[in-house]
Amino acid sequence: MCGTGDKEPMGKITNDFVVNIATANGTGSQSSNLILMQSMFEMGVPVSGKNLFPSNISGLPTWFIIRASERGYQAPGDETNIQVLMNKDTWIEDLEKLSPGSIVVYNQDVKLPVDREDCTLLGMPMTKMARAINPKLARLMANMYYVGALAQMLDIDDSAIEKSLNAQFKGKDKAIEMNIRAINEGKEYAAENWGFDCEYRVEAREKDADSFLIEGNEAVALGCIFGGLSMLSWYPITPSSSLAESIIGWLPELREDDDGGSTCAVIQAEDELAAAGMVVGAGWAGGRGMTCTSGPGISLMSEFIGLSYFSEVPGVIWDVNRVGPSTGLPTRTQQGDLTLLYEASHGDTQHIVLIPGTVDECFEFGWKAFDYAERYQTMVFGFSDLDLGMNRWVTSGFEYPDQPLDRGKVIRTQEELDALPEYGRYRDLDGDGIAYRTLPGSGLEPILYRGTGHDEDGVYSEDPQVYRDTMVRLKKKIEGSRDSLPAPIIREEEVKEIGIIYYGSMENSIVEIDDLLEETGLSVSTCRVRALPLHPGVGEFIERHDKCIVLEINRDGQLYGILRREIPIHLVEKLHSVAYSDGMPPRASVYAEMVMDKIQEG
Repeated sequence: MCGTGDKEPMGKITNDFVVNIATANGTGSQSSNLILMQSMFEMGVPVSGKNLFPSNISGLPTWFIIRASERGYQAPGDETNIQVLMNKDTWIEDLEKLSPGSIVVYNQDVKLPVDREDCTLLGMPMTKMARAINPKLARLMANMYYVGALAQMLDIDDSAIEKSLNAQFKGKDKAIEMNIRAINEGKEYAAENWGFDCEYRVEAREKDADSFLIEGNEAVALGCIFGGLSMLSWYPITPSSSLAESIIGWLPELREDDDGGSTCAVIQAEDELAAAGMVVGAGWAGGRGMTCTSGPGISLMSEFIGLSYFSEVPGVIWDVNRVGPSTGLPTRTQQGDLTLLYEASHGDTQHIVLIPGTVDECFEFGWKAFDYAERYQTMVFGFSDLDLGMNRWVTSGFEYPDQPLDRGKVIRTQEELDALPEYGRYRDLDGDGIAYRTLPGSGLEPILYRGTGHDEDGVYSEDPQVYRDTMVRLKKKIEGSRDSLPAPIIREEEVKEIGIIYYGSMENSIVEIDDLLEETGLSVSTCRVRALPLHPGVGEFIERHDKCIVLEINRDGQLYGILRREIPIHLVEKLHSVAYSDGMPPRASVYAEMVMDKIQEG
């Protein structure tokens, strides 16, 4: 029987399987699923989780996909090896999708047929057993029985389960006691009633003592706090709300002054437009202001984004991308906002966009965004998505800022002002497109910023040449950021046949995509774009390869379009697009197949 501690049977598949847990939102399954995943992580097993949840508060279907992969693959996987059935509404559909030979663990109390003779069927009266512990909480506690069952089947260490359970319910002794009882009863039932030798098992690996799991949104939040955030304005919207909530949760520990007061103001605005306006106000006043939102919020914020760009006020906005357009699919993931961020607002605009692909970069770009915003006196966007933002990823700890805040060209004294040859708020004195600025409260004039036409001194102007000169300078300023923004991450083969260009959360699938392509005999290099405007290294990468394919989680190939517009014309013919979006985290096999099709097209 699997999980008895006996010598490992021959033919076991170790640390390489996919578990899909089908439940209903609002039934407490998230705690159970995280305990299961965390337990594997505590054993040193490379593991990742995808939470597929509905956009309502409770009742609709939810799935949690756990993938263990010795190779470190983090994409969802092509098929389910172990299916847990708890939700009657998707029961039949979940069963029908399974491949022959799959293992099905199900709650017998649901009272629905399990008609798959080609699968291993393992039932347990989970709700009935939970009622014996606490009738009022039976619906919630039933989930812990599949945790115990899977722990028995897969040989998950008791100590790892207990550690994960204690972390999940920290300080709630009664909850810990009841849930550990449910898990143990689930283990005992599986051992005594199923008589099943599971072909999959978890085997402990050496674990980095410093490593832990964290959501991308929380990593961004910590980065912002360490980056000197002084004002957060926000309006709730999935999937960015947990970013703001993480900032709020960490402030008492990280940003209290000696008197117990907070060194960061937090304001829940009446809407997204107001939140963006507050960011502009904070930047004008010399503070480090930010907000977080998703695509619909960016649409509403566009007016103030344009004001920030034209009046040259620093600020930070994090966009955690969901599926659009319109309301779209609020709880699914996509990279559909890239062009929106790059050119947000009306008229000619161009913005700095930072694109993390890991939780470590979420933290790093969280604090660097403020430095870029003040250095270039503009709105800077952080661009994440639901998959990276709301799922947990492994890190071994963050590299904290080891340098002073970059406040840019701020004049703080009369002596500094007098030393400038001809100060004007919008006058470029040293040729980099960036003017000097003064701050309110410094006693230095002027502090007027304009969103209307203005000359170098900030005086209102409708003169055509003055307007053109201003727009040319703004373009020069943003273009000048290319070399200072995060450079692309390049892994290059000796034979430069195929180059794959990608960005953001595609990082979590690229290793598997690369392996699948190279199994066909192709020589594949990769280049991960981490910022807009594009770093010169991206064009150089294209130049060195015979053919380059841009992978994206959207319909239209948005980065592909930006690249075609910005790279030298002789390189355009080398560039090809593979763009796909169905709201789900990217599956490696889907993209690998599309890349092969594109190559065969010539």
